[in-house]
Amino acid sequence: MTNSPQVQLVDLFDRPCGSAEKLAAHRQPLLHRAFSVFLYHEDALLLQQRAWQKYHCGGLWANTCCSHPQPGEALPAAAHRRLREELAIDCPLTEIGSFVYYHPFANGLYEYEYDHIFVGSWHGTAQPDPQEIAALAWLPAEELAADLLARPARYAPWFHTAAPLVLAWLAEQTKD
Repeated sequence: MTNSPQVQLVDLFDRPCGSAEKLAAHRQPLLHRAFSVFLYHEDALLLQQRAWQKYHCGGLWANTCCSHPQPGEALPAAAHRRLREELAIDCPLTEIGSFVYYHPFANGLYEYEYDHIFVGSWHGTAQPDPQEIAALAWLPAEELAADLLARPARYAPWFHTAAPLVLAWLAEQTKD
Protein backbone atom coordinates (compact mmCIF):
# COMPACT_ATOMS: atom_id res chain seq x y z
CA MET A 1 0.00 0.00 0.00
CA THR A 2 1.31 3.45 -0.93
CA ASN A 3 0.74 6.80 0.74
CA SER A 4 1.02 8.61 -2.62
CA PRO A 5 -2.20 10.17 -3.85
CA GLN A 6 -4.12 7.88 -6.19
CA VAL A 7 -6.36 8.74 -9.14
CA GLN A 8 -9.25 6.85 -10.77
CA LEU A 9 -8.35 5.58 -14.24
CA VAL A 10 -11.21 5.63 -16.76
CA ASP A 11 -11.86 4.77 -20.39
CA LEU A 12 -13.15 7.22 -23.01
CA PHE A 13 -16.70 6.61 -21.76
CA ASP A 14 -15.73 7.53 -18.17
CA ARG A 15 -16.01 3.93 -17.01
CA PRO A 16 -13.61 3.11 -14.15
CA CYS A 17 -10.79 0.75 -15.16
CA GLY A 18 -8.39 0.87 -12.22
CA SER A 19 -6.30 3.31 -10.26
CA ALA A 20 -2.77 4.66 -10.39
CA GLU A 21 -0.43 6.84 -8.39
CA LYS A 22 -1.17 10.46 -9.36
CA LEU A 23 2.30 11.37 -10.61
CA ALA A 24 2.58 8.10 -12.57
CA ALA A 25 -0.72 8.89 -14.32
CA HIS A 26 0.70 12.30 -15.30
CA ARG A 27 3.99 10.79 -16.51
CA GLN A 28 2.71 7.95 -18.74
CA PRO A 29 0.00 9.49 -19.55
CA LEU A 30 -3.03 7.57 -18.31
CA LEU A 31 -6.61 8.80 -18.77
CA HIS A 32 -8.01 9.57 -15.34
CA ARG A 33 -11.02 11.26 -13.78
CA ALA A 34 -10.75 14.89 -12.71
CA PHE A 35 -13.05 17.78 -11.86
CA SER A 36 -13.06 21.55 -12.23
CA VAL A 37 -15.13 23.69 -9.87
CA PHE A 38 -16.29 27.18 -10.90
CA LEU A 39 -17.88 29.41 -8.27
CA TYR A 40 -19.84 32.40 -9.48
CA HIS A 41 -21.67 35.39 -8.06
CA GLU A 42 -24.02 37.25 -10.36
CA ASP A 43 -22.03 37.46 -13.63
CA ALA A 44 -18.52 37.05 -12.17
CA LEU A 45 -16.42 33.92 -11.73
CA LEU A 46 -13.97 33.31 -8.89
CA LEU A 47 -10.61 32.38 -10.42
CA GLN A 48 -7.44 31.18 -8.77
CA GLN A 49 -3.86 31.77 -9.75
CA ARG A 50 -2.17 28.44 -9.19
CA ALA A 51 0.66 28.44 -6.64
CA TRP A 52 4.02 28.94 -8.32
CA GLN A 53 5.47 25.72 -6.89
CA LYS A 54 2.78 23.44 -8.43
CA TYR A 55 4.22 20.57 -10.49
CA HIS A 56 2.62 22.05 -13.61
CA CYS A 57 0.91 25.30 -14.53
CA GLY A 58 2.34 27.20 -11.55
CA GLY A 59 1.37 30.88 -11.76
CA LEU A 60 -1.32 30.31 -14.38
CA TRP A 61 -4.93 31.29 -13.81
CA ALA A 62 -7.62 28.62 -13.64
CA ASN A 63 -11.05 27.87 -12.21
CA THR A 64 -11.86 28.19 -8.51
CA CYS A 65 -10.49 24.73 -7.73
CA CYS A 66 -9.70 21.47 -9.49
CA SER A 67 -8.39 18.07 -8.56
CA HIS A 68 -9.03 14.33 -8.80
CA PRO A 69 -11.39 12.06 -6.89
CA GLN A 70 -9.62 9.31 -5.00
CA PRO A 71 -10.39 5.69 -5.92
CA GLY A 72 -13.91 4.91 -4.72
CA GLU A 73 -14.72 8.57 -3.98
CA ALA A 74 -17.78 10.05 -5.67
CA LEU A 75 -17.17 13.12 -7.82
CA PRO A 76 -19.46 15.49 -5.85
CA ALA A 77 -17.85 14.45 -2.56
CA ALA A 78 -14.37 15.02 -4.03
CA ALA A 79 -15.34 18.47 -5.34
CA HIS A 80 -16.68 19.50 -1.93
CA ARG A 81 -13.59 18.07 -0.20
CA ARG A 82 -11.18 20.07 -2.38
CA LEU A 83 -13.18 23.30 -2.01
CA ARG A 84 -12.93 22.93 1.76
CA GLU A 85 -9.22 21.99 1.67
CA GLU A 86 -8.11 24.69 -0.79
CA LEU A 87 -10.43 27.58 0.12
CA ALA A 88 -12.37 26.71 3.32
CA ILE A 89 -15.58 27.00 1.25
CA ASP A 90 -18.55 24.69 1.03
CA CYS A 91 -21.64 25.42 -1.04
CA PRO A 92 -24.10 23.51 -3.22
CA LEU A 93 -22.56 22.34 -6.52
CA THR A 94 -24.14 21.18 -9.77
CA GLU A 95 -22.38 19.20 -12.50
CA ILE A 96 -23.01 20.86 -15.89
CA GLY A 97 -20.88 18.78 -18.24
CA SER A 98 -17.62 17.01 -18.92
CA PHE A 99 -14.88 16.75 -21.52
CA VAL A 100 -11.67 14.85 -22.24
CA TYR A 101 -8.45 16.74 -22.84
CA TYR A 102 -4.81 15.91 -23.43
CA HIS A 103 -1.90 18.30 -22.96
CA PRO A 104 1.87 17.60 -22.89
CA PHE A 105 4.09 19.83 -20.71
CA ALA A 106 7.74 20.74 -21.30
CA ASN A 107 8.71 19.02 -18.02
CA GLY A 108 7.71 15.58 -19.36
CA LEU A 109 4.32 15.45 -17.64
CA TYR A 110 0.93 15.17 -19.31
CA GLU A 111 -2.62 16.06 -18.52
CA TYR A 112 -4.92 13.37 -19.93
CA GLU A 113 -8.14 13.79 -18.05
CA TYR A 114 -11.83 13.14 -18.19
CA ASP A 115 -12.80 16.42 -16.54
CA HIS A 116 -16.22 16.97 -14.93
CA ILE A 117 -17.35 20.59 -14.54
CA PHE A 118 -19.14 21.67 -11.36
CA VAL A 119 -20.61 25.12 -10.70
CA GLY A 120 -21.84 26.76 -7.54
CA SER A 121 -23.23 30.14 -6.57
CA TRP A 122 -21.19 31.60 -3.74
CA HIS A 123 -20.02 34.93 -2.36
CA GLY A 124 -18.07 35.37 0.83
CA THR A 125 -14.58 35.24 2.25
CA ALA A 126 -12.26 32.46 1.19
CA GLN A 127 -9.18 31.25 3.04
CA PRO A 128 -6.86 30.07 0.22
CA ASP A 129 -4.23 27.43 0.98
CA PRO A 130 -0.92 29.06 -0.09
CA GLN A 131 0.45 25.65 -1.13
CA GLU A 132 -2.31 25.51 -3.76
CA ILE A 133 -3.25 29.11 -4.56
CA ALA A 134 -1.12 32.22 -5.16
CA ALA A 135 -4.06 34.63 -5.62
CA LEU A 136 -7.82 34.83 -6.11
CA ALA A 137 -9.81 37.21 -8.33
CA TRP A 138 -13.44 37.74 -9.27
CA LEU A 139 -13.68 38.35 -13.01
CA PRO A 140 -16.87 39.36 -14.80
CA ALA A 141 -17.86 36.90 -17.53
CA GLU A 142 -17.38 39.35 -20.43
CA GLU A 143 -13.93 40.37 -19.19
CA LEU A 144 -12.91 36.73 -18.82
CA ALA A 145 -14.08 35.89 -22.35
CA ALA A 146 -12.12 38.85 -23.76
CA ASP A 147 -8.99 38.04 -21.73
CA LEU A 148 -9.02 34.38 -22.80
CA LEU A 149 -8.86 35.57 -26.41
CA ALA A 150 -6.34 38.37 -25.82
CA ARG A 151 -3.97 36.59 -23.41
CA PRO A 152 -4.49 32.81 -23.62
CA ALA A 153 -1.04 32.00 -22.20
CA ARG A 154 -2.16 33.33 -18.78
CA TYR A 155 -4.54 30.38 -18.33
CA ALA A 156 -4.10 26.67 -17.59
CA PRO A 157 -4.68 24.42 -20.62
CA TRP A 158 -7.92 22.78 -19.39
CA PHE A 159 -9.39 26.20 -18.66
CA HIS A 160 -9.56 26.97 -22.40
CA THR A 161 -12.12 24.17 -22.79
CA ALA A 162 -13.90 24.40 -19.44
CA ALA A 163 -14.36 28.18 -19.17
CA PRO A 164 -16.32 28.64 -22.44
CA LEU A 165 -18.69 25.84 -21.36
CA VAL A 166 -19.25 27.56 -18.02
CA LEU A 167 -19.61 31.00 -19.62
CA ALA A 168 -22.28 29.62 -22.00
CA TRP A 169 -24.06 27.91 -19.09
CA LEU A 170 -23.94 31.12 -17.01
CA ALA A 171 -25.30 33.20 -19.92
CA GLU A 172 -28.17 30.72 -20.28
CA GLN A 173 -28.96 30.98 -16.54
CA THR A 174 -29.14 34.77 -16.63
CA LYS A 175 -31.40 35.08 -19.69
CA ASP A 176 -34.60 37.01 -19.07
